[in-house]
Amino acid sequence: MGADLTRINANIPAMQNVNILARISDKIAQHQLKLATGKRINSPSEDPAGYMLARGLESRKRGLQVAMENVSNAQNILDVAEGAYSNIMDILQTLKEKATQAADGSLNSSQRSAIDGQADALIAEIDDITDNTTFNDNKLIDGSFSTAFQTGEKGTQQLSVTLGAADSASLGIDSIDLSTANGASTAISTLTTAIETLSSRMRTLGEYKVRLQSKQSSLSNAITNTEAVRSTIEDADFATEQMEVMKLQILQQTSLSSLTQANQAPQLVLSMFRQ
Repeated sequence: MGADLTRINANIPAMQNVNILARISDKIAQHQLKLATGKRINSPSEDPAGYMLARGLESRKRGLQVAMENVSNAQNILDVAEGAYSNIMDILQTLKEKATQAADGSLNSSQRSAIDGQADALIAEIDDITDNTTFNDNKLIDGSFSTAFQTGEKGTQQLSVTLGAADSASLGIDSIDLSTANGASTAISTLTTAIETLSSRMRTLGEYKVRLQSKQSSLSNAITNTEAVRSTIEDADFATEQMEVMKLQILQQTSLSSLTQANQAPQLVLSMFRQ
C-alpha cells in the first residue's frame, strides 16, 4: 500500500515499521527463553504434539528410573540372603566333617559326646542365622519370603522371588546324633542331603540374581534411549538459537533505523511552507 507524504496525520510507513519491530522483539524474546531454559518447547502452544510426546517420554523415563531403584533393592536383598546361605553352607560342611570323625571306630564314647556337643552348637548357630537374616523386618531364609519385585514401568513387569528355608528342621539336620558311631554314620548321609538341598536353593537364588542383572542392563539402556528421544524433541539447539537471535537483533536494528527515517519523512511537508 502506498503512502502519501503530504498527509501527516497518519504515518503509515512508521506504523508498519512499529508492527515489524514488535514482531521481531517477540521472536527475540522467544529464542532468549529457549536459551535460558535449554528447551525448544516451553509450552503446549509452541508445539502441541511435541509437548505431549515429550511429557510422555519424561513419564516413561521416570518410571524406568524407579524400576532401576527397585532392581537395586532386590539385588541387595538377595545379596543378604546369599551371604546367609553361604555361612550355613560352611557350617554344614563342618558338621559333615564332625560326623565323619565321630563315625570312626577309634573314638571312645566321651570323645563322640564332645563332638556331638559341638554339632549341637553348630546346628543352633544355623537357626540363629536363619532367624537373624532379615530385610525391612522380613525374614529371608526361613521359608516365608515370597514376593514380586517391580522391575519395569508397567504393572506386569515383575519378577517373582521365593527363597527356600535354611533352618535346621527344613534341612533335616535338627535331630542328628553324633554320640554313637551308627548315629554319626547316618548323619553323614543326612548332611550330604542337606548340603545338596541348600546348594539347590543357592542355585535358584543365583538364577534370580542373573535375571536382575539382565533387567538392570535393559533398564539402563531404555533410560538412555528414552532420554535421547525426548532431548531430540524438546531440548534447544543452542547454536541454532543463538544464530537466530543474532539475525533478529540485526533486523531489529535495521527496523529501528527504518522507523527513524519513516518518522522524519512527514517533515518534508515543511518545505512546502518555506519562501
